Amino acid sequence: MNILTIVLQAAPQAAPAGGGISLWIMLALMFIVMWFFMIRPQRKQQKELEKFRSELKRGDKVITSGGIYGTVDEVKERTVLLKVDGDVKLRVDKQCLVRDYSEAQQQ
Repeated sequence: MNILTIVLQAAPQAAPAGGGISLWIMLALMFIVMWFFMIRPQRKQQKELEKFRSELKRGDKVITSGGIYGTVDEVKERTVLLKVDGDVKLRVDKQCLVRDYSEAQQQ
């Protein structure tokens, strides 16, 4: 036997002609499903959070990422002054504000 016949016998057989296309179709379908169920809702939630932070005004009741409830007293470009209790005020970054709780209290 010569070397060529040994190499050809040891090499795996080639896939059918349509095998490559079906693999790419399956990968594309997996990406589309992942986009609809993971990436798209996350982007929507992020846009809503950015809108909430940009529309803050005095008197809004908010919750920080640390769980502190407060009322917005002053809004600056990057920070917010929260009135927590009585005369206690905290200055926090806007990125720390996660939710408006005024609607939850009314229900």
